[in-house]
Amino acid sequence: MTSIKQFDLGRYDNVFKGRYMTLPKKFITELEARREKIFSAGGEEKVRKRHEKGLLTARERLLALFQPDTFQEMGAHVHHQTHHFGMDKKDLPADGIVVGTGYVGGIPVAAFSQDFTVSAGTLGKMHAHKIVQVTRYAMKMGVPLVAFKDSGGARIQEGVDALSGYGRVFYQNVLMSGVVPQIAVIMGPCAGGASYSPALMDFVIMTRNNAHMFITGPAVIKTVTGRDTTMDEIGGAIMHATVSGNAHFLVDDDLQAIALVHRLLTFLPSNNTEDPPHRIDADVALTRDESINDIIPDDIAQPLDTHQVIQHLVDTNEFLEVHAGFARNLIVGFARIEGMVVGIVANQPMVMAGALDIDAADKGARFIRFCNVFNIPLVTLVDVPGFLPGVEQERRGIIRHGAKMLYAYAASTVPKITIIMRKAYGGSYLAMCSQEMGADLVYAWPTAEIAVMGAEGAVRILYSRELKEAEDPGSRAAELAAAYRGEFCSPYLSASSGYITDVIEPSETRSVIALALRKTLSKRELRPPKKHGTIPL
Repeated sequence: MTSIKQFDLGRYDNVFKGRYMTLPKKFITELEARREKIFSAGGEEKVRKRHEKGLLTARERLLALFQPDTFQEMGAHVHHQTHHFGMDKKDLPADGIVVGTGYVGGIPVAAFSQDFTVSAGTLGKMHAHKIVQVTRYAMKMGVPLVAFKDSGGARIQEGVDALSGYGRVFYQNVLMSGVVPQIAVIMGPCAGGASYSPALMDFVIMTRNNAHMFITGPAVIKTVTGRDTTMDEIGGAIMHATVSGNAHFLVDDDLQAIALVHRLLTFLPSNNTEDPPHRIDADVALTRDESINDIIPDDIAQPLDTHQVIQHLVDTNEFLEVHAGFARNLIVGFARIEGMVVGIVANQPMVMAGALDIDAADKGARFIRFCNVFNIPLVTLVDVPGFLPGVEQERRGIIRHGAKMLYAYAASTVPKITIIMRKAYGGSYLAMCSQEMGADLVYAWPTAEIAVMGAEGAVRILYSRELKEAEDPGSRAAELAAAYRGEFCSPYLSASSGYITDVIEPSETRSVIALALRKTLSKRELRPPKKHGTIPL
């Protein structure tokens, strides 16, 4: 872990010293004294304890986020209102939150960082005011917002003022949604109502050992339900990254989280009126990649590792997987292909045979909608046997959740390129962005199978009587399945009907996608005027 000593708080003083030397000394002295008090946060002892735990302070997190000497603070002298119960004698520097703007990779970014050393980073009226102030700034200027969450929740002493503050923050999160990227970094507790703000943002990053996010803690759950539980079980970072899906990324510590924010921002535009940060060269490399054939199993029953396919298609070290630990039967993430930023949505047959279930549908739909509002082209890699069958899936609403995928793709107006690698059966063929659901270009490998269902299932239905009467039902079923597969599942059959743009060799895939992306950059698609559609939530 990088040494905390690298964050030199004194450089703020260097910016101002000498600038006011013509002022009377008492003004300079007062300014420096106030600034020193603000920068001291909750005091040396509390800061020391955080450092011993390997944690940065609120101000240090912002200094690590921004390029050197670009941070400008907003509302440093804001403080709580003294009329609240028990607060008249409390001194809360900066009201427990550091707010401001700076540059990340040459791009302006707005951010706030809750200060757990000051009243446990609790939110009160003025604390919320500072958050609202910086979020409004981000929206007006069209810059991303980064929020470092480390708070004990609502400031109880401020009563309804604290609740009102949360409401104002949530409202701003919704107004900003789809306008500028919003990234929440949970680095400590995020309890009760506070957890709804990151839930309303685009991406949630959690540190493995220190972050917890929950509505009600173990004690309340025990009192109400009688069930014993732990903080990690209901609100730990690992749980949210793998079970609930509330966390998109899991990291080890503060600096790793900030490094991830830096990397994530390299794929995103600053706002919804801009294109993502493509790195386009004059020419597209149209070289073949014969080695991709080595990772494709000869037997259709053997699973294909889509992670390996993605590595062959994207630029070197230019894939950032999102929700990597959640619904692993579907892969989503940002990448560059010949310098073009894309969002990748891909089935993963190594998990649950790549079937779409409730969690995968939710994960895919959310990612697709984010890419659409921020002008990021979509590349879909298909190897899907269908929606996951089962009583539990049906009772939990697989129809409604699966419809989210259909809705998300159909509603998206960004360039959409689909590669059918192998299986594409039934409704899942449509849910993975077929031509009928708005794909601009659909390519298939010769190994692709496109049908209402797999050959084996079709044979059991179509030839049930013949199989019962056969001397060797197993052998006859295999024979019929092979014939059905060749006649009714062939990608050439779909291509002959115009459903497939072209059948390509796997070795051509990267160059085909790269060239298609360049040609679809100018895409414009108008939709009927309306407030918004009614996605099946």
